[in-house]
Amino acid sequence: MDPNPTLKGRGAQINVPNRFFELSHEVRDDFLEFCAKEGEEADKNKTLFLEVFPKTIVNKVASPDVGMGYSMNMYQGCEHGCIYCYARNTHEFWGYSAGLDFERRILVKKDAPALLENFIKRKSWEAHPIVMSGNTDCYQPAEKRFEITRRCLEVFLKYKHPVGIITKNALILRDLDLLKELGQDNLIAVNISITSLSEDTRSVLEPRTATIKKRLETVKILSDHGIPVNVMMAPIIPSINSHEVLALAKKVSEMGALNMGHTIVRLNGAIAEIFTDWIKKTMPDRADKVLHQIESCHGGSLNDSRIGIRMHGEGEIAKQINDMVKLAKLKYFKNKSMPTLNSSLHEQFKDGQLKLF
Repeated sequence: MDPNPTLKGRGAQINVPNRFFELSHEVRDDFLEFCAKEGEEADKNKTLFLEVFPKTIVNKVASPDVGMGYSMNMYQGCEHGCIYCYARNTHEFWGYSAGLDFERRILVKKDAPALLENFIKRKSWEAHPIVMSGNTDCYQPAEKRFEITRRCLEVFLKYKHPVGIITKNALILRDLDLLKELGQDNLIAVNISITSLSEDTRSVLEPRTATIKKRLETVKILSDHGIPVNVMMAPIIPSINSHEVLALAKKVSEMGALNMGHTIVRLNGAIAEIFTDWIKKTMPDRADKVLHQIESCHGGSLNDSRIGIRMHGEGEIAKQINDMVKLAKLKYFKNKSMPTLNSSLHEQFKDGQLKLF
């Protein structure tokens, strides 16, 4: 048997123990041997969708370096399977592993549109952009089935409330009709995550995401319809995609993007073990080099929680990356900028229609 089997279509290759649980689940070699002899699958690698019933949906973001004041997530867990995803750790709060469980146990909040409507109709609420996907992608594969994001966009449109979107899925184009209506009143900004121009790199880093070609097309289509697009090269991983900064910036600017942001990868909590296991299986020839370079960007550790430093790192490698991004923005986005969203209309529409008196 292959000592390092890989699960197709998944980022994580293991389920790490949940730090909040005293007990852990282990797949033993004798069980795998039994399955092989009996011709049975030890792991069916299926995705489960589990409905949950939160009392609230909008979260206030306290971290000053995240770049958003309020966020909401229609799903917990994400089938995209990005190996580096910082949201993996939050799956432990729900009783699951940050590894494969994060990609295969998707929690679905069908009540999200009603919860959102109740929230923004409060008399005390003063309109402020709410970002969909502060944690997990609102256009992940589950959205094609449940359409919760679309119904939330309908709520934002009804009440003329500003909204931001972060995604790496071309499924957003399904809702182009709503996005165009929101755009007419400057109520929408879209952040498209593109970490590489290489499809080979994309397929191992982000196995169930839209192709690079589809994402670039999405940037162009949205931009052509007057919807402001910011491209996030997040994260930049030394010796994996760090050499692509200038080429990616040039390409997305040509597609119509108004800005480009970035972060340098950090592997907090369980993600360090998941990422280390993954890179030693998928890129064994450079695994140690990449891990050491990540450490050099974060004070000798894969983990970095220091406000003001964690996003862009420190040290020589981080400086080289950050300087390259500055150069790219100066070269390709010199006379471009993202607009400030319109928060002035919502108060007139809190009851769902324009107030005449």
